[in-house]
Amino acid sequence: RWQKVLYERQPFPDNYVDQRFLEELRKNVHARQYRYWAVVFQSGAVVQQLCSVCVFVLTWWYMDAGMLSPQGLFGAALVSSLLGYVLFDAVDGGAGRWESGRTRWADLKSTLVFAAFTYGFSPVLKTLTESISTDTIYAMSALMLLGHLIFFDYGANAAIVSSTLSLNMAIFASVCLASRLPRSLHAFVMVTFAMQIFALWPMLQKKLKARTPRCYVGVTVLFALAALAGLATVSSVGTVLFASLLLTISCLCPYCLIRLQLLKDNIHGPWDEAEIKEDLSRFLM
Repeated sequence: RWQKVLYERQPFPDNYVDQRFLEELRKNVHARQYRYWAVVFQSGAVVQQLCSVCVFVLTWWYMDAGMLSPQGLFGAALVSSLLGYVLFDAVDGGAGRWESGRTRWADLKSTLVFAAFTYGFSPVLKTLTESISTDTIYAMSALMLLGHLIFFDYGANAAIVSSTLSLNMAIFASVCLASRLPRSLHAFVMVTFAMQIFALWPMLQKKLKARTPRCYVGVTVLFALAALAGLATVSSVGTVLFASLLLTISCLCPYCLIRLQLLKDNIHGPWDEAEIKEDLSRFLM
């Protein structure tokens, strides 16, 4: 009788298998079963980041058109940052801060140092790209914001994810756009606002998502509505297209994922590569 071993001589060719070969066939052993509303909930990170980019571009457009003063934007950003800072600690009762060991005094010093350096270098940021054409600046900014969306950490464990690269690309886009604003104060406020919406806002999102899922869903819906309302004042066609994009990502794509999961047909069996689970370190001594 044929045995599936190589250390004994048998009257069969090396590639011989008997009728028991397919008895060990298994399908979709490691396939994950997704639920629709769970996938919709996870898609909120993509929706929020798209809305963040939309709000940032709209804010820059308002400042460039003279419809928003830098003092007004700075005051609104400062108040929202203080509220977000309090909410960040209130969500988990300060447990995250206690684990990290970071004090409020350290946060205040970091904020003051960043604000002082940004304000001091704002004239340089304003004149940094004078020799570059405006069309090139717009193209570079669009490319950087697209890269920011691609490399952003949405919670997936993938090689393409890079939070540092994503943030740097967003700040680079903000510097490019800020250089086209009328004054140095505009550039300073624009870069500061970019740090708030691209660095601090995602941190609050993640904590809300982990601690208070219902609050996270409410914030996501309100943020999307605010972005659509702001976009409606600029372009009605753009509002319809952006709303269609958000609905596609949050509703249609999860449905397609669920449907495609039914077509998955991964097979496993004795032809798979052997997995050595025994500790063989004693043979290396």
